[in-house]
Amino acid sequence: MKVVNSTTIIGFTGELSDFDYIMTLLNELSTTDFCEDDGKELSPMEIHSYLTRVMYNRRNKFDPLWNSLVVAGVKNGRIFLGMVGMIGQHYEDSHIAAGFGNHVARPLFREKHSDDMSEEDARTLMESCLKACVMRDKSMMNKFQIAKVEEGKAPEISEPFSVATEWNLRSYHNPTEFAPGCW
Repeated sequence: MKVVNSTTIIGFTGELSDFDYIMTLLNELSTTDFCEDDGKELSPMEIHSYLTRVMYNRRNKFDPLWNSLVVAGVKNGRIFLGMVGMIGQHYEDSHIAAGFGNHVARPLFREKHSDDMSEEDARTLMESCLKACVMRDKSMMNKFQIAKVEEGKAPEISEPFSVATEWNLRSYHNPTEFAPGCW
């Protein structure tokens, strides 16, 4: 995750070098905003729209950027949370996931999320979604960060943390016990 400006944070999955290129583009936009010296900066909605066009344009050139992006921010009282995929598909919602989380975490969010959750409840839900992802993907690393964007405050990204996992389940000891013909 990276802070884009005083109102917006961006998170990603996928290729790191492609994300570095995206951050270079966003840094150029931020520099232009600063040089105009009019006190205005891009809103999260504008950044999301810009990234949608960048990803779609690269897709049309048959040179896609291999990333899924999450854009979060608050400006003028409007909370924004949006996702942009590697071919330019995009959506806004009150809960977002990218990559593998679209398949595992989004159903949990749909079931348990509400727009008036406390920060503590939201963090508990987030950690349970992260645990579900970790327990279902053997190649996933168990290190996460949580970003927080509030109006009038600088965006924050937490220190890396791990979610509690349990690998002592009986079915993990001999996973092919009831699957004849498996290795």
